[in-house]
Amino acid sequence: MRRVESFRDAFARALVELGELMEELVVVDADVASSTKTILFAKRFPTRFVEVGISEQDMVGVAAGLAVAGMVPLVSTFSMFLLRAWEQIRNLVARGGLNVKFVATHAGLSDYLDGPSHQCLEDIAVMRAITGMKVVVPADAPSTKSLLRDSLSVKGPVYMRLGRDYAPRVYDEEGEVKLGKANVLRDGSDVCIAACGVMVRFSLEAAKELGKMGISAMVMDVHTIKPLDEDAILKASYNTKGLIVVEEHSIVGGLGGAIAELLAEKRPTRIVRVGVKDSFGTCSRDYLSLLNHHGLSVAGIVRAAKVILNEG
Repeated sequence: MRRVESFRDAFARALVELGELMEELVVVDADVASSTKTILFAKRFPTRFVEVGISEQDMVGVAAGLAVAGMVPLVSTFSMFLLRAWEQIRNLVARGGLNVKFVATHAGLSDYLDGPSHQCLEDIAVMRAITGMKVVVPADAPSTKSLLRDSLSVKGPVYMRLGRDYAPRVYDEEGEVKLGKANVLRDGSDVCIAACGVMVRFSLEAAKELGKMGISAMVMDVHTIKPLDEDAILKASYNTKGLIVVEEHSIVGGLGGAIAELLAEKRPTRIVRVGVKDSFGTCSRDYLSLLNHHGLSVAGIVRAAKVILNEG
């Protein structure tokens, strides 16, 4: 059976390819290059790799200086650790509109074995609150590569959130996703399932199960959370009876919050958020079991559809 490429492997391979094309691309790391796989970039371009050690605030400061000097710095560490430098991200990078890219791995519950100290369920909320920050959550390996290229092609700060290893395929090849444009992967007229990250694959599977029950479910990959594709979301709200938002993140402030804010202002619509219910994760020896524990499963999405349709 063909091995499915993980999020971090896809990121590292694309980063090396882009390094060949962009002489100004520099990677800044905080002592986790072996885990994020940016070690591949370091080996290929040793003079364009900066290791600051376990010092995330300094890492962002160094990246800001490189951006001022005309380079394109890409900062990479675990999503949980990057939050240590939120003040520097806001004040040094965002306020100055600097061209720094942040790619955070091991997001959500994907660092399942290390427990809640390493599992990051708040990063989308805090990053999308920063003025000028774009927030991107790829669904699989091909979309990781495409969205990384797009992120490097635009000016200003971008935060890309990646899981660790589990990355079931959604897209057949690169180029099927574009920054800022939500993808409708399946049409439907009863409910719309809007998802990001690994939950896109779960949503497609849930749509099949709902189809067996006579429920027509649209599935939308909302990989760009900021700026949100408002037209796509509003269109879905007019064409279905309600939206289910599925994300491997707290239900507070993430994709569900972004969509709820939009719909509350422009198209009041029934919405059910499927995510972690304002709690921390826990240590687990099995990633899928941990997702299921928090209701992030095909069954959880099916239950939410029945709530929308008043059948549950």
